[in-house]
Amino acid sequence: MARQRNLAASLGAWSARHPKTALFGWLFAVIALTVLGGMAGQKSLTEADYGTGESGRAARLLVDAGITTPAPEMVLVHSGEHTAADPEFKKAVADAIAAVDGTGLAQNIGDPYKTGAVSEDRHDALIQFAVKGDPDTAADRIQPVIDALAETEDAHPGVTLGQYGAASGLKGINDSLGEDFTRAEFTAVPVALGILLVVFGALVAALLPLILAITACVAAMGLLALSSQLVPVDAMTNSVLLLMGLAVGVDYCLFYIRREREERAAGRDKESALRIAAATSGRSVLISGLTVAVAMSGMFLSGLTVFEGFAIATIEVVLIAVLGSMTVLPAVMAMLGDRIDAGRIPGLRRRAAVRTADQKPGRLLGAVLRTPALFAVLGIAFLLALAAPALSMKTEKLGFDQLLPADNVTAQTAQRIEAVFPGAPAPAQIVFKTDDITSAEATGALDGFKERALASGHVKNPVEVTVHADENIAVISAPLAGDGRNAASERALEELRGDIIPATLGKGADNQALVGGDLAFSTDYNDQLKSSIVPVFAFVMGVSFLLMLLCFRSPVIALTSIVLNLLSVVAAYGVMTAVFQKGWGDELVGTTAVGAVESWMPLFVFVVLFGLSMDYHVFVVSRIREAYDQGVDNRAAVAHGVRATAGVVTSAGLIMVAVFAVFGTLSMQDFKQLGVGLAVAVFLDATLVRAVLLPSVMALLGRSNWWLPSWLRWLPELSHGEEQPQQATPPAQQRTASPEQPLASR
Repeated sequence: MARQRNLAASLGAWSARHPKTALFGWLFAVIALTVLGGMAGQKSLTEADYGTGESGRAARLLVDAGITTPAPEMVLVHSGEHTAADPEFKKAVADAIAAVDGTGLAQNIGDPYKTGAVSEDRHDALIQFAVKGDPDTAADRIQPVIDALAETEDAHPGVTLGQYGAASGLKGINDSLGEDFTRAEFTAVPVALGILLVVFGALVAALLPLILAITACVAAMGLLALSSQLVPVDAMTNSVLLLMGLAVGVDYCLFYIRREREERAAGRDKESALRIAAATSGRSVLISGLTVAVAMSGMFLSGLTVFEGFAIATIEVVLIAVLGSMTVLPAVMAMLGDRIDAGRIPGLRRRAAVRTADQKPGRLLGAVLRTPALFAVLGIAFLLALAAPALSMKTEKLGFDQLLPADNVTAQTAQRIEAVFPGAPAPAQIVFKTDDITSAEATGALDGFKERALASGHVKNPVEVTVHADENIAVISAPLAGDGRNAASERALEELRGDIIPATLGKGADNQALVGGDLAFSTDYNDQLKSSIVPVFAFVMGVSFLLMLLCFRSPVIALTSIVLNLLSVVAAYGVMTAVFQKGWGDELVGTTAVGAVESWMPLFVFVVLFGLSMDYHVFVVSRIREAYDQGVDNRAAVAHGVRATAGVVTSAGLIMVAVFAVFGTLSMQDFKQLGVGLAVAVFLDATLVRAVLLPSVMALLGRSNWWLPSWLRWLPELSHGEEQPQQATPPAQQRTASPEQPLASR
């Protein structure tokens, strides 16, 4: 069967012949996307966009009716030496109310002495109010209230004023996100540059991958702003884009440059070396990038808008990075020639080693190939041991106070309010719609709901009802028993949905009564994630299998790649559970375990890792297949492929681990979980899996690695090399073709 045309080689050859066109075309595209994206602005998700299930329908019902629920806020007045009956305490409460009212931003301010929001020990009082205007912009407008309360607190020694609510909590999140994003930018880039300097030993060679990755991220952010007009994105999406863009952008260039330098070291002229790098490493980059993009598209099956934004952002940055590494990179390398080694660093000069198939493997690889069964069992056992804690993984939608650092004042205030006034920070919100909300039947239903809910013990005072007569909708705020997220609150929500509402608000044929609020949102969100895990996992693994089958024409190789990737993923799950749920070593990453893993983390980590793991798998196995296609025996081909790629895989893995680890040092809890999970998985994948498990499994399988059923012989045979050095293959390593040899015909 004739080999298929190598797209990567064609693009690389064209770019090398037209370097100025490729380079200036890239710069024009980056600038154009940046300008257009800046003009359009990035469109963010609204609160209603996040919802799913019953709580999502409740939020959408209000949006469709044009009803905006003002962002609720609370001020906790606390004193260890004064009680609510003392003049000093009363004065502080009165001044706090006046300060909030004086900003002109508050409405429906509740005096705790009138609402009864005073703690049992009389040392705490809760002032509740709502922020005027659009709740989606309340976080941007709440600062004057924060400043006014700070001045009031200074005037009352012995009394503290803590603020928490939808606006101040979101402001805290946004401020932390901004600080974390800036710190990630200023930390990840120098760390990656330092590693590249060690890898290449030359300033120009080290800067080239970094510049290409950064420009890819910039272009992708501009493109994301444009696509967000159709699919709004979460505030965290930019950080995810940066994380993925730096990781894959640098890695793809690293693969390319290392192969070109290796061919130059073997005596090739610069044109031939660049052509071979494009045909081999360039092709691996293309397949890896497409695999990552396809894996990311699995997030579209989650049914959650926030995941759609993550998917679009990562697909955009990965494809842009692939395009850059296949076009502008060979163009710049053709222009530079041997000047790519300019700016040599004393003591770090690196010469690319010339690898041949007849070289003996190193000590570790030699031991793995001599006793592959032993190393396969030990490697799998170690990964399963790391994965064991994941059997008890608990996922939940983390609240503001859990996402923010434990020493954050807003988070501490939220925790104090939850402890003293259970249910107050996160009451259930029931949206009740009927034909005539002012009718006697509707009024009676509302009264009956309040009476039954309070009598059940699952709902606490104050139960507040806001009637919107023109829209025939009533919005009920009902504090749940418990702390708003524990088992007692979950039972209260179940009772509310399953018994109280059907028996009161749900009697009329045309009545709608939908439960929203933080706990309902979290419950529905988790339910949606759980229901989407199977289709997402099946899609990602299925498409990855098909891509590997197409790439290597071997179902055995495709299945091996799936199993090895799954081992890396479950090991990462185990480490995340151990650190962030059980608290094992949480102080090492500068956090306090929150008792759960963020609900969206397992699915997102699976999709990302399954895509990224293919980078190394495709790169290593392509090199193995390249040697095998030249007539080298399977075990010798495995040894050659692993040995030839060991340096670049280790370097690329180190860069990815470093970038992800930077995110693990940030203050936000979800960043920490994401960074630690990805860093651990990539480290295991680039070391244990690629250096031990992959060669041991392929050595055990022997020629079966390359078996192709006769009914799949129609698959196109893709080239894994071009113009390889003509070397005599030692007789002991040459394959002898035989009729029974289970190989795909060439």
